[in-house]
Amino acid sequence: MTPLPAGAAADALALRIALEPVPDDQVLAGTPSTGWTMLDEQVGVWEMTPGSMRDLEEDEVFVVLAGSATVAFVEPALPDAELRPGSIMRLHAGMRTRWTVHETLRKAFLA
Repeated sequence: MTPLPAGAAADALALRIALEPVPDDQVLAGTPSTGWTMLDEQVGVWEMTPGSMRDLEEDEVFVVLAGSATVAFVEPALPDAELRPGSIMRLHAGMRTRWTVHETLRKAFLA
């Protein structure tokens, strides 16, 4: 965790995030990697490199800072979401999704 004290600012685009390959059982295409850093117990920054993966979501709200992706909702069945810088999305725990990252995606999230 990279603590962010009250009244302090962080450059979310400049934060160093250690990336690890997505586990094989989640990869749908390519060789995506992901990683995150927490700024406190609820706020963090997440990144994913190009590729496609399946995920089981947690409760969160996020804002895309950089990159582009498509999120397909497997359960519940909802329309796909196209993400780009400035996109805001809310996810609920238990949603099953497919993330296809076209350009390395970085988001700031509140969980």
